[in-house]
Order: sequence, then structure tokens, then C-alpha cells
Amino acid sequence: MKPAQDALYMARALVLASKGIYSSDPNPRVGCVLVKDNTIIGEGWHVKAGQAHAEVVALNNTVNAKGATAYVSLEPCSHYGRTPPCADALITAGVSRVVVAMQDPNPLVAGQGLKKLREAGIEVSCGILQDDAERLNRGFISRMTQQRPFIRSKLAMSLDGRTALASGESKWITSAESRRDVHRLRAESSAILTGINTVLADNPTLNARVDFDAEQPIRVVLDSQLKMPVDAQLINTPGRCLILTCSPNSIKQQALENAGFEVFCIDSHNGRLNLTAVMTFLAKQHINNLLIEAGAILNGALLAANLLDELVVYMAPNILGDQGRGLFTLPTLHSMADKKMLHLRDVRAVGTDIRLTLTPR
Repeated sequence: MKPAQDALYMARALVLASKGIYSSDPNPRVGCVLVKDNTIIGEGWHVKAGQAHAEVVALNNTVNAKGATAYVSLEPCSHYGRTPPCADALITAGVSRVVVAMQDPNPLVAGQGLKKLREAGIEVSCGILQDDAERLNRGFISRMTQQRPFIRSKLAMSLDGRTALASGESKWITSAESRRDVHRLRAESSAILTGINTVLADNPTLNARVDFDAEQPIRVVLDSQLKMPVDAQLINTPGRCLILTCSPNSIKQQALENAGFEVFCIDSHNGRLNLTAVMTFLAKQHINNLLIEAGAILNGALLAANLLDELVVYMAPNILGDQGRGLFTLPTLHSMADKKMLHLRDVRAVGTDIRLTLTPR
């Protein structure tokens, strides 16, 4: 088949894979298209962990896949997990060719699925629309290769770069359209992380309020000294709420656990949580995509520690003045050579605001 046709069918597989953005965690987002005689004969995507993988769904949606080409956005698995190996299912179905967008970064697979297919006499191609496939599963790839989630920070600011008035009041800097967009970001995140100061100041719920079916993200609070009120609104939202601390206060820990929080002690550094240890812990909790909704101190610490993968900044057309609060708290920079450089990846209007997507260099 011609490369252009391979790309066309793989693009369809990626569209199918994207349907799992709000539901497939902690598994990757995967789509599959079966083609015979230049006609799509079956399609599938992975909906939820524990349910059938994309390849099996596609095979179940066709009568006879013998001699077909399977386009899969991620290497078919070769091991038994909660479901049988997809590579075996494709072999049994008699497909003659498998086209894969990217190799699976999971060490349990990592090329073994492709090897099994080739050993069965199936023609295999890998790398079609690989960049698009990798972007779709940035969180899963990060967790498998770096042992930490993909970390995105959401920030809202005025035209003069302020996140709140000097008093701390910040509702609302941005438009209703921007706030709806943030709920979409929350819905596609495995977890939302904030600091205890934000909880004490705003008493947020940190849930995803969207008009479509989506799993609620896990809420994570960094609370070194266990200042969390037992009646904080966070605990009234469906789903898990984790408190990460380095406090030895077992009485307060028990009170929070009795209220429904999950409390974990994490390594510390100079009396504060070690942020690298925090991210390693969250990866072990099978968190792929982490959304940061926090103040200048935590965002500054994450930026300084090179732990931010992406920043989504909503800039509103208003002015809060020079006494307002800034985006990041960083050590004093003594020369322009010390400035933090960012790549501007995307700019678009959202309501009356501008949304900037940036990545650290």
C-alpha cells in the first residue's frame, strides 16, 4: 500500500484513539483500523482500563479479517495483563500486515509485540505518524520512560502579568469561556495538583465540570505541615483526594484519613516536600497527565526544578496593577542570561482572552 494511504488510515486510527482521552487512564489511548481491498472493514478504540483493547474491538466489529491490514496507533501488546495479548489476536485473525504508529514504551512490551508479529510471518511497518501518536500519549510515555507524569501548569493572568490582587482576590480574571476550557483540561488530566496555601485561600473543589462523560481526576495537595482542614470542600467531590506530607503528626493524619483523605509521607528537603520524589510517587499511582493549579511559589519551584513540561496561560484583557500577585516566585535573577526561556507553541482566542501554550526550553 502507498505511504499516503498508510498515513490516511493511520490518521483515522489516531482519531479513534483520541476518543479515549477522557476515559482510558491509566492505559494509553489507542485506535485500530482494519482495511481490506482499500476498504475499512472494522474499527475500534480502547475505552477504559480492563475493557477490550482497540485491536480486539476492531476485530470484533468485522466478520473476516483474514488478509487484512491492521493500522494501530500503538504497538500491539504481547503480554497477559487484565486482557490477553493483542498481538496474538491479530495473528489468530489472519491479518497479513500490521502498520504501527509507534513502539510501546512499556517495558513489558517495548518491541516484543512487533517481534511476535514478524515471527508469525506478518509484514510489519512502524513509525507512520509517530509524532502525532507520541503527542496523544505524552503522559503514558513520560510515566514509562521518566517515571513521572507529563506535567502541565494552568495559569490565568491579567495583561500586566498578575494572577490576583494584592489581597489575593482572583475571581474572575478570565472569561467564562476560558473557565470552561480549563474544565476540559481538568477532564483530560489524570490528576490535579495544588498546594495547601491555595486550598486555605480558595477552598476549591478541583473537579471537572463538563457536559460530557468523564472520569473525575484525582486531587493531590502538597501539605508539608498537615494544615489541611478536615472539612475542606475537596473531600466532598467524587474520587480520590491525596495529601502528600512530610509531617510526623500522626494524630492529624488519622483525623484526615477518617474524613476520607488519603495521606502519604514523602521525602523532604529542608522541611519541604521533595518535588522529584512527589512526581515519582504519582507515577507509581499510575498518573499519566498531571495538571498543576497552584500559586506562584509552587509554580516557581516546579519551573526551577525543570519539572514543567507545558504551560497553558490564559491572558485576559484587564489590568490589576503593580501590587498584584505574579505568576512565579523565583530566586532573584542577576542578569538577563539567567532568564527562563519558553517556546511559544500555540496561540488562540478563547472568549475575550488569549490562550498561550508554551514549553520550557
